[in-house]
Amino acid sequence: MSINSSMEDEYQKEVLKSNTIIRLFKYLFKYKKQIIIVLTVMTLTIAISILNPLIIERAINVEITNKDVKGLIQFAVLAVVLNLFYVIGVKVRMNLMARISNHVLLDIRNELYEHIQTLSFSFFDSRPTGKILARIIGDVNSLKEVLSDSVTKLIPDFLTIIAVVVIMVIKNWKLAMAALILLPFLIAGMYLVQNLSHRRWQIFRKKNSNITAFIHENFSGIRVVQSFTAEEESRGEFQVLLEQQKKAFCDAVRLADGFGPLIELTWGVGTFLLYFIGIRLLGVGNVGIGTFVAFSTYLSMFWGPIRNLSNFYNKLVTNLSAAERIFDILDTKAEVDDKEGVKELPPIKGRVRFDHVSFSYSDEPETMVLNDVSFDIAPGETIALVGPTGAGKTTIVNLISRFYNITKGDVLVDDYSVEDVSIHSLRMQMGVMTQDNYLFSGTIKENIRYGRLDATDEEIIAAAKAVNAHSFIMEMENGYDTEISERGVRLSIGQRQLLAFARTMVSDPRILILDEATSSIDTHTEILVQQGIESLLKGRTSFVIAHRLSTIKNADRIFVIDDGRICEAGSHEELMELKGAYYQLYEAQFKNIA
Repeated sequence: MSINSSMEDEYQKEVLKSNTIIRLFKYLFKYKKQIIIVLTVMTLTIAISILNPLIIERAINVEITNKDVKGLIQFAVLAVVLNLFYVIGVKVRMNLMARISNHVLLDIRNELYEHIQTLSFSFFDSRPTGKILARIIGDVNSLKEVLSDSVTKLIPDFLTIIAVVVIMVIKNWKLAMAALILLPFLIAGMYLVQNLSHRRWQIFRKKNSNITAFIHENFSGIRVVQSFTAEEESRGEFQVLLEQQKKAFCDAVRLADGFGPLIELTWGVGTFLLYFIGIRLLGVGNVGIGTFVAFSTYLSMFWGPIRNLSNFYNKLVTNLSAAERIFDILDTKAEVDDKEGVKELPPIKGRVRFDHVSFSYSDEPETMVLNDVSFDIAPGETIALVGPTGAGKTTIVNLISRFYNITKGDVLVDDYSVEDVSIHSLRMQMGVMTQDNYLFSGTIKENIRYGRLDATDEEIIAAAKAVNAHSFIMEMENGYDTEISERGVRLSIGQRQLLAFARTMVSDPRILILDEATSSIDTHTEILVQQGIESLLKGRTSFVIAHRLSTIKNADRIFVIDDGRICEAGSHEELMELKGAYYQLYEAQFKNIA
């Protein structure tokens, strides 16, 4: 598993651009009815725009030539009425398409967010949170214009070009060829620019993602930055990222800006050829003045959409890399997922069994974190896991919750293999507390209720009282309705831990995991919460990773983990009599307290 820092570009697999475009526009199919309305209105507005030059031609060649004022007024009124409908139609289609594109963005963002929630810990372990945010927010937002313009500009402009070309060829093929002779050269130039610029826009997206990740990381750790007076170093790293982003943007936009001059040059030369040939033809009387004026209008109607299409193509190339980054995550499979045919785990008693379990965070066998671990825990037992850092204690409890897939062996809960039951039905019967329990922005009541969303206010208060959190909550300005910010920075470390205990208590889990859950609580607070912990442990299978004497000493059994194996197991008294690894650990850490 490779780790990607905020300063490094993300790896992204190569995909066909055509596949990405097709996949992106498939999101529009969900709104077929609305798009049909847009296309209907669009057809009417295109028809009106095509009729305008013909009305002008008729007015010049017939009404003005014949000095028919009444007929000229009639055509003028017709043109005003038609173009009034045109203006209304354009506004309707633009508003409706903007609404559709916003819904599509919402669909993509929801799908991306829901998919990321299903991904395994390894996905989040390997990349900064800021880079994930960049894809959910920045990359999705960049698709809005592409989605909207694909219907409101791409289709009408394409149809307009076809209609104009057909009319121009029918009316005078020589003038038509003069106006269109440079079109193949324009298409070739656009293709060349697209191939060169797409890669550069991919690089820009990656550099932009690096900045988002760096900002998120540094502001999340602002206390550390300021505590170590590392503002200058942080500013310097940020400047480096900004320079990389600026260079990537300039490299990409130089090519993108080449679209405009290319269109204008082709338009100008095409217009010159039209006038040159037209004047010669007019000189011999082969073309009427009205026809020539109509051709001039059609020429503008032809090159205007060509310019719009090139701008759309430019936007598509610019933002295609964003779509690729979004689909890259959507195509990422969860390493830990329900296999086909899994069962729902019924209400459990809490028996846990490891059957010759080995585990590695990578594919290399020499990096095994657990080596052939076996044990059998009866329902309601409290097991303490002790040992040096990195011995495998947290890995054991992570495998019980199936946060990672087992490399070898099997983990069973009530004789059900954790791989044969759904992840949701397994985890909903477990309660996990760690040293760094995350609190969300919101009220205290909402944070406790997060353990069980249908918990009543009475159950929330009862859970808080059980872990002795009720008293300090009631001392706050609004009690249980007091707002706390992200991570609960207004609270002391001990208070945050007490709220986490209450959140776990209200979930009423059958299997409880406490991973260094009391390490941040001072001795006085621990005395208050110990009774709550004991009531929390009662009747539940519990795994406790801790160094506190009060927790370990009262466990039914203590497993001493070292080098990925259980080297000792037994009660506190039994292990003390052995005078082995646990005895040495006790002497080193707890003798003074005892």
